[in-house]
Amino acid sequence: MCGRYASSRRPEDLAGLFEVEKWEPEEALAPDWNVAPTKQVHAVLERPLKGSQDPRPVRQLRTLRWGLVPSWAKSPEGAARMINARAETVHEKPSYRRAFEQRRCLLPADGYYEWVTGAQERELEEKGRRKRPRKQPYFVTPADGSVMALAGLFEFWRDRTLPDDHPAAWWATCSVITTEADTEPFAGEPYEGGPRSLAEIHPRMPLFLTPDRWAAWLDPACTDPERLRPLLAPPPAGLLRAYPVATAVSDVRNNGPELPAELPAPEEATLF
Repeated sequence: MCGRYASSRRPEDLAGLFEVEKWEPEEALAPDWNVAPTKQVHAVLERPLKGSQDPRPVRQLRTLRWGLVPSWAKSPEGAARMINARAETVHEKPSYRRAFEQRRCLLPADGYYEWVTGAQERELEEKGRRKRPRKQPYFVTPADGSVMALAGLFEFWRDRTLPDDHPAAWWATCSVITTEADTEPFAGEPYEGGPRSLAEIHPRMPLFLTPDRWAAWLDPACTDPERLRPLLAPPPAGLLRAYPVATAVSDVRNNGPELPAELPAPEEATLF
């Protein structure tokens, strides 16, 4: 799954990396090393400019709220639960189907956090049962230091309790797509007693797209699920590395560049 990530790059840098044509400095977000559900996040998407007579889609850097609210939802109460969409079923689930066809985005990240769970805990999680508290957090990031472009979906929801001119009348929300975690060894030497692959950290991982897929994923003209589904294929193995970080990241109130800093050894014993 993806329940926490880091995004510290400046908006002007993101605009250059993703060839963004339009972004508003007043909407820029500060670096965030502990992005959690319901927070505002940077997103790259392609849409015609609001208020423009030109129908041409423009690549934009926008801010969205993490936790998707379907357009037909009566209230936004379930947003905190809709932070992830499964790649295997995103094309058919009512909450995500329309967004998958028409509203796709990229969520720039330095990497994501995941907490190592033992085999028994993982079995319980896969069955949807409650498990013991998670243990050692790891930070998963591109081995070459590049940006991690998470595949996302976005939606617009109208709060009917507010007048049209109210600044909070429209919610722009998003969800991160996840896929099965890579079972191949990740880049770099594993830590003694630590996981050797992403699948040993967690059975799911956020789907990140390599640059050769960005244009096709963002293209709003492509609405055919059968043409889009191949883009959901997991990225090549060996592009990511994972290392232990301080358990301070487990508290969403903590936020600073020290959170994704690599530790020389795990703080807590793992179960491998």
